[in-house]
Amino acid sequence: MARKKVNLAWIANDSTRRATFKKRKKGLMKKASELATLCDVKACVVVYGPQEPHPEVWPSLPEATRVLARFKSMPEMEQCKKMMNQEGFLRQRVGKIQEQLRKQERENREMETTLLMYEGLAGRSLHDVGIEEATSLAWMVEMKAKVVHDRIEMLKAQMASNHAAAEMAMVVKEKTPLEAAMEALQRQSNSWFADMTNANDNMMFGSNDGGVDDMVQPYIENAWLDPFYPLN
Repeated sequence: MARKKVNLAWIANDSTRRATFKKRKKGLMKKASELATLCDVKACVVVYGPQEPHPEVWPSLPEATRVLARFKSMPEMEQCKKMMNQEGFLRQRVGKIQEQLRKQERENREMETTLLMYEGLAGRSLHDVGIEEATSLAWMVEMKAKVVHDRIEMLKAQMASNHAAAEMAMVVKEKTPLEAAMEALQRQSNSWFADMTNANDNMMFGSNDGGVDDMVQPYIENAWLDPFYPLN
């Protein structure tokens, strides 16, 4: 079962207030002891009760005196850096509640404007709408139209990308059996032509005893007509 939220207000009943003071004071001392032990910090607690002649001090009066002396030796700005009294605490609480209220009011206005927009789309006349409501409605319609426009542009870009990918797939699609056969025949023809060319080159060139290639003169019909052809 969840613990009921405590209302932070002065307790009017005397007995309840004294019981709460005793219980909370004990819990405060326990938390201070845990903080000092777990985090290795110097801490002290001084509690003045409403009807007690002397305050209750933790952990001891000499230790509390040393901690307070060290605190007072610090610069005044450092002393007041995170200090908060009852007035400051209440101001902080009021500020947080006001911020929550502004946020809730903003959310309520957005919900009312959305409802008004849906009613207008359903056929409701907007002649009785005030200037503030009309301005909010125009802003919301503009925002919704912008969202729709951005969505349309994104879908167009996706469609264009998919179309380009489909065209690329059609270009690089798998060859048909006839195309594959024609390509293999072409490769075989190119290989045969290369082999014949190499064979002709080997017939045209030879090697002498020194290892230097000599050009072999091809047979020329009617060689005696060539003035450079040897006659022997």
